[in-house]
Formats: sequence, C-alpha cells, structure tokens
Amino acid sequence: MSDQFDRASELEQRYRDDALATQQRKSHQSEQAYEQGGVRYCLGCHCAMSTARLVANPQAVRCVPCQQQHE
Repeated sequence: MSDQFDRASELEQRYRDDALATQQRKSHQSEQAYEQGGVRYCLGCHCAMSTARLVANPQAVRCVPCQQQHE
C-alpha cells in the first residue's frame, strides 16, 4: 500500500515540476525586451532604459522602479 502512495506522491511532484517549468517558459517568452535602434525600452513604463541599468543587468527588461513594483 505504501508503494502506491510513494508512486502517487512522485507522480504528483512530477506534475508540479512540469507545470512550474511550463509557467516559467511562458513567463520568459512574454517578457522579451523591446529594442529599437540599439535602445532597450522598459516593459513597464516604455521609457528608454539607462546604460547603467543594462551594464548592471544585461538581461533586464524593466527599469529599476518598474522592476521594484513588479516584484
């Protein structure tokens, strides 16, 4: 009987892991940086992002105030 519970628990964990991975992929795809003419624009306020922000975090898609609000 405990083997059934162990297998059910493992299967449930696998489903959760798959769901989280899918959610992370969708989130990452929807948060692609918008760039035009070599300038990256914030996803939150749509203003040009500062060079200092991009040097500090090259993958940033939001300016610091918008990222703080997003978190």
